[in-house]
Amino acid sequence: MAAQDDIYLPEVLFEFQPKGRYVRVTAIDPRTGVEVISICDAKYSQSMVQRLAVRKLKYVLRKRRAQILGTGRTGRTDLLA
Repeated sequence: MAAQDDIYLPEVLFEFQPKGRYVRVTAIDPRTGVEVISICDAKYSQSMVQRLAVRKLKYVLRKRRAQILGTGRTGRTDLLA
């Protein structure tokens, strides 16, 4: 399995939307335009919620990179982080 830090994210944009007992967090990588959405308990601290969202974003980017490299597909290489 790939190391957790093999995806470099110099900047991540966050959007927080409180929804009752939960908060909906959108994390966006501005270089690739990839975004993920996480739903977390509103009791969590903002830094904890951000860490979880970044972790999910790295997972999605890693998975996309593996798909591109695994299939030998040419095209958008800007998705490779």
